[in-house]
Amino acid sequence: MIELTMLNSMAGSDFAAALAQHRAWGLRCLDLKDSILGKGLLDLSLDEARAAAALIRTHETSVYCFSTTLFVDDIEMGRAAFAATLSGKIRHAIALAGVLKPKVIRLLAARTSKRAGILDAIVYVRQNHPWLLDLYRAAIDELHAAGWAVTIENECHDCILGRPEEVCQFFTLLDRPGRVTFTWDVQNMWQMGTFPTLAAYQPMRDLISYYHVKGGQCRTPGGRLEYRSALEDASWPVAQITRQVSADGRVPMICLNPPHGGAKPGAIDSDITARDVRFVQQLLGERP
Repeated sequence: MIELTMLNSMAGSDFAAALAQHRAWGLRCLDLKDSILGKGLLDLSLDEARAAAALIRTHETSVYCFSTTLFVDDIEMGRAAFAATLSGKIRHAIALAGVLKPKVIRLLAARTSKRAGILDAIVYVRQNHPWLLDLYRAAIDELHAAGWAVTIENECHDCILGRPEEVCQFFTLLDRPGRVTFTWDVQNMWQMGTFPTLAAYQPMRDLISYYHVKGGQCRTPGGRLEYRSALEDASWPVAQITRQVSADGRVPMICLNPPHGGAKPGAIDSDITARDVRFVQQLLGERP
C-alpha cells in the first residue's frame, strides 16, 4: 500500500519535535535532508547519525529516503570540477546509511547553465558532456554494490530532466535497470516547462518509484507556475494524477515538499503543510 511522507524539516527545525509531529500526523516514514540535529544530511558525523537513529527509534519511525544533493551542480564546470563536488560524499552517504538504514538514496539530476538555449538536454549531454553519464553509472554501481536502492530526482532550475522525453532518454542511456529509478517531482518539472498531466506521467510511469507533490497555481490554464498554494487549491490535477499513481502500484511512497511560487495576494498559507497531509491522506483513504 502506498504511504505518505515529507521532507523532515517541514515538520520543524528541531529534529526531535519534528519526529513527534510526524507521528501526530500519522506519518511513520522519514525523508531526511536537513535540520537533522541542526545539520544537513551529509554533514552528519557517524556519531551524530547514531544519535539521530536513536531518536528515530524512540519515536517509532523509520527512514525511507536519504535526500542527498549529490549531482545537483552545473555540468558546464567540466568533468574534473564536477567530480570534485562528489569526492568522498558517496562513501560517506553509504556509511551514514549503514547507521540510519534508509530504503533508498536519492541523487539529483544535474543542471546546465545553458539550459535556456537547449531543446533536448540529453542530446546535448551526449554530445558535449558524455562523462556525466559515466559519473552517474559509477555512483549508482557503488551504491548498489553497498546494498542500497538508488533514485534520481528532477530539479526545478536549469535541470537536464525537464521533459518526460528527456527522462526516458536519460534512463535508457544510463542502462542500469533494477539499480536506479526516477523520482518525479511534479512541480519541479512544471517549473521546467512541463505542466502536470496524465499524458506527461504515462511515458515515465515504469521508471517512477517515488512521487513528490506540492501545490502551486498558474494564472491561465496550463500556464507557468506563479503562486504557491496548498495541494487542494493547486492548478494541476493533483487528485487525478495521485490516484492514478496509487492505482498503478509502482510507487510505494508519496513525499510532500514545500510549494514553490510567490505569495498570492490575499491568500493565507500558514497551515499549508498540515492541510496537505490531510488532503493526501484523504486521497489515499487513510483518513475520513
